[in-house]
Amino acid sequence: MKVIVTSNKEIAGKEAFKLIKSAMDDGAKVFGLATGSTPIPLYKEMIASDVDFSKMTSVNLDEYVGLAPEDPQSYRYFMQTNLFDKKPFAETFVPDGKAKDPEEEAKRYNKVIADHPIDLQVLGLGRNGHIGFNEPGSPFDVETRKVQLTESTIEANSRNFENENDVPRYAYSMGIGSILKSKKIVLMAFGTEKADAVKGMIEGKVTNDCPASVLQTKDDVTIIVDKDAGSELSDSSIDEKIN
Repeated sequence: MKVIVTSNKEIAGKEAFKLIKSAMDDGAKVFGLATGSTPIPLYKEMIASDVDFSKMTSVNLDEYVGLAPEDPQSYRYFMQTNLFDKKPFAETFVPDGKAKDPEEEAKRYNKVIADHPIDLQVLGLGRNGHIGFNEPGSPFDVETRKVQLTESTIEANSRNFENENDVPRYAYSMGIGSILKSKKIVLMAFGTEKADAVKGMIEGKVTNDCPASVLQTKDDVTIIVDKDAGSELSDSSIDEKIN
């Protein structure tokens, strides 16, 4: 695990983009992508670059249950407006929030992942240590399934909705077991509200009480945080500081 602390999230986005480009230079074809505010600096770097993604494939981490692709709050809509419409990919996969049978949708998406092994997975980090929507208590070997969101996650996501009651209570999420099969992982986290989770992920014991702590067990993981998110880390845990 390599830990990089940057002075701000814009620099973090640049550092993450370097890893994307390096992976492509090494032959990467499939990227696991994330939604939310955290990856936006990375996506801005991708859009601004002259790198051609038209032969690449993306496999997204998650989607809200009950939201159609054209819903402005859906993760499919987020990905279209924040990346795909400006930087087209050959194929893009996001779970179907309107699927009638959750078990069948989970099976379908697990096959998508199996058919498109992920070369580099981009992750954010929840305030409670979740990755994807794998909330505390999630088994480390689980695959894609329908999950119930915790109250802390619902509260955190409510900033994107008119009121908290509009936030979906369930989501489809790629499982931790699937995430760990990725060849490379890049996780980003920003802000003081993520500092506890960052410390637990990097310096705490490996436990599903902090799902992201499992990344300690995997090779080729790069953690990129801003100075606020990394404010509780010991100096010995930090490999590089970039201003």
